[in-house]
Amino acid sequence: MVSIWNEIVAEGIAFPQEETLDIREGEKFFASQSYTGVAEKEEQGVLGLYILHPNNVGRCGHICNASYAVSSACRGLHIGEALVKDCIVQAKELGFSILQFNAVVESNHHARHLYERLGFVQLGTIPGGFRMKDGRFENICPYYYSL
Repeated sequence: MVSIWNEIVAEGIAFPQEETLDIREGEKFFASQSYTGVAEKEEQGVLGLYILHPNNVGRCGHICNASYAVSSACRGLHIGEALVKDCIVQAKELGFSILQFNAVVESNHHARHLYERLGFVQLGTIPGGFRMKDGRFENICPYYYSL
């Protein structure tokens, strides 16, 4: 799980984190989530994962947030779709009523197409909201889904 997470962080085009996790930090990080979902096959191991947690507290505590990571070797196999669909189920079971994505990078066309196909609604565009690994700024597109 840590290696897949770190792969996305190192790519620098989707996650806001800049520092990778070591095994101990990864164990703490994944354990601290409301839910961590994993897609795996016995013969291949972990193919992808997601984290699910509150997006805010108190009066906004009914809104959750999630991040998804699929191994580069497994992209295009609809693993991300399975993870998002499972996340929706788990979020409902945990009592959340809205799933919100704060910072979907505008050029992440595959993720955006998937979210829109599954019924997520784009809230707008935040110009220059994400600093890419190469230093340039790209727009982000927040999305939400009513559970």
